[in-house]
Amino acid sequence: MIYITGDTHGYYDQFIARFNGVLPSQNDIVIVCGDFGFIFSDRQQEDFDKLKGFPCSILFVDGNHENFPKIFSYPEEEWCGGKIHRIAPNIIHLMRGQLFTINEKTFFTMGGAYSIDRGWRIRGKSWFEEELPSNEEYKTASATLEKCGYKVDYILTHEAPESAIMRMGITPNPRGAELAGYLEWLKRTTDFKMWFFGHYHQECTIDEKLICLYENIITLS
Repeated sequence: MIYITGDTHGYYDQFIARFNGVLPSQNDIVIVCGDFGFIFSDRQQEDFDKLKGFPCSILFVDGNHENFPKIFSYPEEEWCGGKIHRIAPNIIHLMRGQLFTINEKTFFTMGGAYSIDRGWRIRGKSWFEEELPSNEEYKTASATLEKCGYKVDYILTHEAPESAIMRMGITPNPRGAELAGYLEWLKRTTDFKMWFFGHYHQECTIDEKLICLYENIITLS
């Protein structure tokens, strides 16, 4: 079974509560749509150690509230067809612009988002320039999509396409416009079944294909 949920921000108890006390089993996979947050500072170490003892695998795309230098310090490897950072045997960062085949389903991943609260954060300590994709990551993403013929089963991101942001009644932030615009292009050019994203701390079904997740969990059989 594959479970997909929204931002966790390194809060263990709240993360566990989403499963109503029944944790996924050994062969299950939990995917977090950004702002995983358990690899941020020493405050999360004890809870991070608990996650390493989970019977299931925990995967995440990065959000904007992540410690990117720390994540990037972990070994990079190929896994299920795409590139990852192996954080622990059961904890995996799904890198940007990658395509993974998991349980015979394909997942395209594109993490990142703009931090509207960066004015209250400390550069290089609580927010990082890497929160937005680089030109190289955009090129990698486009090459990956071209290779698969612009057809995937699922898209996993932290940010949303521009039109989805507007349908939620939110004015897109100009500083995040490049990513939101790219995701809008992705939405218009790619054949996909479902798209899951986080970032906005709300549960919202945009249409029959796009879903914003926070604490809810979507199950893929």
